[in-house]
Amino acid sequence: MIEADAFLDPARDAGYDFYTGVPCSFLTPVINRVITRKDLDYVGAASEGEAVGIAAGAWLAGRKTVVICQNSGLGNTVNPLTSMNWPFRIPTMMIVTWRGQPGLYDEPQHELMGQIVEPILDDIDVRHARFPSEPDQIQPALSLVIEQMTTRNLPYAFVMAKGSVADAALIEPPLPTRPMGDLRERATGGDLPRRFDVMERLLPLVGDDAAIIATTGECGRELFTLADREQHIYQVGSMGCASAMGLGVATNTDRPVVVLDGDGAALMKMGNFATIGAQNPKNLIHILFDNGVHDSTGGQATVSAGVDFARIALACGYASGATVDDLAGFEISVAECLKTPGPHFIRVRVQPGSIKNLGRPTVSPYDVARRFRDFLTKPTA
Repeated sequence: MIEADAFLDPARDAGYDFYTGVPCSFLTPVINRVITRKDLDYVGAASEGEAVGIAAGAWLAGRKTVVICQNSGLGNTVNPLTSMNWPFRIPTMMIVTWRGQPGLYDEPQHELMGQIVEPILDDIDVRHARFPSEPDQIQPALSLVIEQMTTRNLPYAFVMAKGSVADAALIEPPLPTRPMGDLRERATGGDLPRRFDVMERLLPLVGDDAAIIATTGECGRELFTLADREQHIYQVGSMGCASAMGLGVATNTDRPVVVLDGDGAALMKMGNFATIGAQNPKNLIHILFDNGVHDSTGGQATVSAGVDFARIALACGYASGATVDDLAGFEISVAECLKTPGPHFIRVRVQPGSIKNLGRPTVSPYDVARRFRDFLTKPTA
């Protein structure tokens, strides 16, 4: 058994000072110390997959990251790990607990995952090692993990057995409460604009200093077709993680950060809204293109018609929430967002479908991620 700080100190000295995840009782001493310490940052996520997205955004903004979760939540990480971290080659250290470890009694819901946690990690190309439980194991284990992540540009997981870390107290200040943000309704009821035309109006409004993160599918493909620039990143998978990635970026840069989301993607991970509201990034503008369908898969309807996204964003702590359905209303809303601290949310109702002969990004995800990371570290104009 080790003290939490015996692991956290050398990890910090190696640059790993940004943590995000979902608690587990096995992780309690580690997470308590991370939250309590002033030299480490922690973002509590609504889901394990969201935590992977947040960590990816923080890495793009220059941080070295750690994702912590229970192995029962490992399934929630499989999609972003395989369709975001793997193609973009974004490394993160992971600490995954070993509930249901064979030979040890645990609750029945952990039995199967306890048997398959290591095979799952193998299958998704996440190399792994046992979390160090003795002081003399810590530095060799960290050196191995860091070397592997540096060489492969992929996540590496520690699997933590029960009782690896001694108890530690928690000192956690309460999150501040804020008044309800401003609701701005600008729906005209006229013909809906195309998503492409809305993006075309957006780019000159936010300027060349803004980082733009586009959700997977036709949204990112249209942004690439409109303008391929170093400040753009096009998610090629990890549906629902664009806003989580945007949060990870926004909390680690002073640049404006714009997330281009979709109704189906947002519905998949609506817990992201609450995390964004709680973290309160002043430089984040979250734009949701709502066409009411899953465009990329044949136009099947989503349930967005019955969802008031703007009011949900406000209830989660966003500074403002707007609903618009024309280009003029969109331009006014973006201009307002740029003048006041966020986070801001704009729901834009748009036509289903896309432009004809829609292409795909010709720049590899690896190169897109690295030029985006380089852009974020440049001084602003």
